Amino acid sequence: MKLYEFEAKEIAKNNGIPVPRGGIAKTPEEARIVAEKIGGEVVLKAQVLVGRRGLAGGVLFASNSLEAEKVARELFSKRVRGEKVELILVEEKICIDKEYYLSLTIDRSNREIVYLVSPLGGVEIEELVKKYPDKLLRIRVDPVIGYKPYMSRLAAKFLGLPKELWPSMHKIMNSMYNIMKNYDADLVEFNPLVKTCSNEIVAVDAKITIDDNSLYRHIEFAEKYGRELSEMEAIAKKLGFSYVELDGDIGIMCNGAGLTMATMDMVAYYGGRPANFLDIGGGASRERVREAAKLLLKHDKVKVLLVNIFGGITRCNEVARGIIEAVEETGVKKPIVIRLLGTNEEIGRRLLEEKGYSVFSEADDAVKKAVEIAKNLSR
Repeated sequence: MKLYEFEAKEIAKNNGIPVPRGGIAKTPEEARIVAEKIGGEVVLKAQVLVGRRGLAGGVLFASNSLEAEKVARELFSKRVRGEKVELILVEEKICIDKEYYLSLTIDRSNREIVYLVSPLGGVEIEELVKKYPDKLLRIRVDPVIGYKPYMSRLAAKFLGLPKELWPSMHKIMNSMYNIMKNYDADLVEFNPLVKTCSNEIVAVDAKITIDDNSLYRHIEFAEKYGRELSEMEAIAKKLGFSYVELDGDIGIMCNGAGLTMATMDMVAYYGGRPANFLDIGGGASRERVREAAKLLLKHDKVKVLLVNIFGGITRCNEVARGIIEAVEETGVKKPIVIRLLGTNEEIGRRLLEEKGYSVFSEADDAVKKAVEIAKNLSR
């Protein structure tokens, strides 16, 4: 379970980790009041459970409280990577000298707990591992022994911190381990952790993820379980679909998890970007197909819908009727590329062709066409 930034910072603060002064706002007026209490320049951060929000306009600055109210109004009116903004964290603007990356996580591949340390703050960990492996220090933690002070010395040396800040690093890393242990967290991340212009270490961004299986021990978070689902994922969950939100623009609907994943791989292979994983399951009825297609047709990010059906117990004629009904009910005119093969294929093909849709027998051809359309629409 992902925690909001303000929740992660509250935990960090309660464990002695320095964080910026700030408060939560649910309205533009509350943002102004928080900014007045802080005084001076502030940063307003949309509280959404998605990454890269800064690049999506989810982090803005204001020079005074009146401007903070105006900026908050702008933030509340927008979506950040598809998520509606309902909470804003208003914080003092920190004068930053240097940015660092610091996290404590579980490396499941190597079955160990590790601190990850880098002088490249603000960079996603995936990018660090891939592009700058020499800028990433791994410090293994034996769970039987736990955190030891030498670990913070290794980290401080790697980051080039002045010696007067080594005690701060020790306190932060020790607290991170306690947070992981006490909250059953599988990730405690500060990105960036910064050295301020006044030579202090402050966590200006924080991320904590709690193991879902431990929520019975954390009643304060258990009641909030599932909120990290995007709006589309929440709708899909209510409808009973296996659905995962992705960052692309090609909507994917298939029957069977294996076929869905294979279709996503094909889309990526031909240079496209899947917008989702959506498995309608075996034996899907016309109604189920209709609701799945409506979900993707109404998705803002989806430019073209790719349907890949291998009919066994799923009948192609039912799939065809479901797609046609979805388009008629939504009135959304997006390109739809369809591959049908199997039970009642001829009937399904005829129904769709009568409505002007091109139907493919080979998945390869359908995927290439969908990718081509998506690329043309992006130009």
